[in-house]
Amino acid sequence: MLRTIGKRLLLLIPTLLGLSILLFWWVRTLPGGPAQALLGEKATPEAVARINELYGFDRPLIEQYATWIGRLLSGDFGNSLQTSQPVVDEFLRRFPATIELSVAALIIAVGIGVPLGYWAARRHGKAADNTAVVFSLLGIVVPVFFLAFILKYVFAVQLGWLPSEGRQDPRIDATHYTNFYVFDGLITGEFDAAWDTILHLILPAVALGTIPLAIIVRITRASVLEVQNADYVRTGKAKGVPGSLLRNRFILRNAMLPVITTIGLQAGLLLSGAILTETVFAFPGIGSFLSGAIFARDFAVLQGFIIFIAIVYALINLLVDVSYSLIDPRVRVS
Repeated sequence: MLRTIGKRLLLLIPTLLGLSILLFWWVRTLPGGPAQALLGEKATPEAVARINELYGFDRPLIEQYATWIGRLLSGDFGNSLQTSQPVVDEFLRRFPATIELSVAALIIAVGIGVPLGYWAARRHGKAADNTAVVFSLLGIVVPVFFLAFILKYVFAVQLGWLPSEGRQDPRIDATHYTNFYVFDGLITGEFDAAWDTILHLILPAVALGTIPLAIIVRITRASVLEVQNADYVRTGKAKGVPGSLLRNRFILRNAMLPVITTIGLQAGLLLSGAILTETVFAFPGIGSFLSGAIFARDFAVLQGFIIFIAIVYALINLLVDVSYSLIDPRVRVS
């Protein structure tokens, strides 16, 4: 197990190296160069030359890349043009908000998707199964931003049941030790602050978790249908294995491997999908900050945040691989 984890962590090095090369190439191939993109179409040649000299864009590409990588390895990702603060500080300040939103969306997707997919598979070909398939298709095709606007308009504007934006009511004087607002509220005993944070999470989490929920439903349904027709399941039925044991140990457990893979992939994609959701709900996470960085041409933030998200995505996939061995003993043996 430790050897497998070590190998996967070593494979992370060439992955991040390749990503850094793509990011470096992307910025340098912008129309007119990065200086022209930064200053705008009306920039004078003198201003472009000053920016090129200031940021070293006029140096050889190999030298530029070596300098940039050296700064990254030392923890210097540059400063944000929007706030003049270090990119690392901006990421650490906003990352807990996105993690809370992604976890809430994943809880909704997994908590509803796996039981619903299993329930649909057990009623294969019946009206309940067809209904679950139709709703899962709708969940996939409806755009996240459209659903977010609908939820915001109905439940926040019209009904007034839930907050429409933000992460917490600014009138609440809450203590924040970790920037994970729910956790901070629980450990400090400020349960009103924790509950208010949960209320602010509901609408964006539902919007963000809808597509993963629909995908998990379909994968769970297909996986259970495949497993329940396997030879060992029929053998268990022939030997009189109790129904609950057959469903939990033989069918559901063996059907969970592709479902776990899907959950891991969706957990990583939630970080990128959060850009639209956080923008609609004015949620102060990395997604909304990335959206602002795109329009402000804040390349230091874009490059730094993409690298950070790639690291998180790789670690999530590592956790998925480790979970395989906990679910299927054959993985541990191999």
